[in-house]
Amino acid sequence: MSTKLRPAKGPTLDEIRAWPATVSVELAAAALGVGRSHAYESIRLGTFPARTLKVGRRTTVVTSSILAALNATPE
Repeated sequence: MSTKLRPAKGPTLDEIRAWPATVSVELAAAALGVGRSHAYESIRLGTFPARTLKVGRRTTVVTSSILAALNATPE
């Protein structure tokens, strides 16, 4: 029995570089390859690898920090 690797479903680095300055937690989670629930739990625990901003009840993620977490450079 062989194991096949599935291609990543998340966005490409070029797509992430084209995002606005901040994005939703859902988009950030997809870019980092984690689920929405895990992302929110990580944010709550302070272990999310990207910088988040909370304005009122809404939480957004800084796009440049997503790129930094992926060790990619913004262009």
